[in-house]
Amino acid sequence: MYNYPNTYITPFYANQPFYNSNFLPRSSQETSKEVVEAILNGIKGEATAIDFYSRLANLAPNQDRKMNILHVLEDETMHWRQLTDLYINLTGTQPVYQIEQIPFHSYREGLQKAYNAELRNYEDYRNSYLLAQNSPVRDVFLRACNDETEHANRLWQTLRAEGMNESTDYGGEPFIVNIDQATKQNNNFRTALWTGEHLQVTLMSIDVGEDIGLELHPDVDQFLRVEEGEGLVMMGDQKESLDFEGRVKDDYAIMIPAGKWHNLINTGDKPLKLYSIYAPPEHPFGTVHQTKAIAMAAEENHNH
Repeated sequence: MYNYPNTYITPFYANQPFYNSNFLPRSSQETSKEVVEAILNGIKGEATAIDFYSRLANLAPNQDRKMNILHVLEDETMHWRQLTDLYINLTGTQPVYQIEQIPFHSYREGLQKAYNAELRNYEDYRNSYLLAQNSPVRDVFLRACNDETEHANRLWQTLRAEGMNESTDYGGEPFIVNIDQATKQNNNFRTALWTGEHLQVTLMSIDVGEDIGLELHPDVDQFLRVEEGEGLVMMGDQKESLDFEGRVKDDYAIMIPAGKWHNLINTGDKPLKLYSIYAPPEHPFGTVHQTKAIAMAAEENHNH
């Protein structure tokens, strides 16, 4: 377990500034207290990330997993150097800060903490980007913001490969995901990905020849998007009269008003992969139905 802080007054290693100070005028606007503080917080965060990913890489179970972590580590080191150079050029002083050595007891625990941290860092850098006025400063924040998104997606894929998030519902927290990849990799009939107070996102995989099942949501509007496969969608005001039909395939979206009977049938030769957005949520937080039969049984139990 790691839980002690370190103090850094100078960079980890000497490097040449990325930005010439001539391009960073020390005006009251450009070097506002908020911007300088945001840069220093970024330096501290990147130093913390460097320490964290260095330790996590040593616990990776194989070389591929280790290289994946080292890729993120390389980006974090670059951000740390750029932010440090910005701080020195703007203030004329070396940054002084402490890092928090984030504890983790296993590779899997570390991966989950890394993923959550990347989501938080994305939001922090986005806010810093909006705060900054100087173009080079904004550029550094924007690059870091974009890289945090890429890191989150990379770690998401690693988590899936490790089989760690088959039943994880990320609702209630800020969340970023490559929805196309997540949808295609889902093999459950239904997986609740994000359940909030007013909205829910679920992933679905419909086997060849099967369907979602004829259903109606009295008070819930629904959005479906097909990421892979082919299907036939049917809707209507009466259960026995579905007078609206349409063929769907990759990249097609379906909007289902509350109170409409509807069904979606897989008419292709491979699983139909889609995601669904309910507003408000339709299924309990953390719902995972491996098969349609399990889903139907759960619905019957819920109704009773």
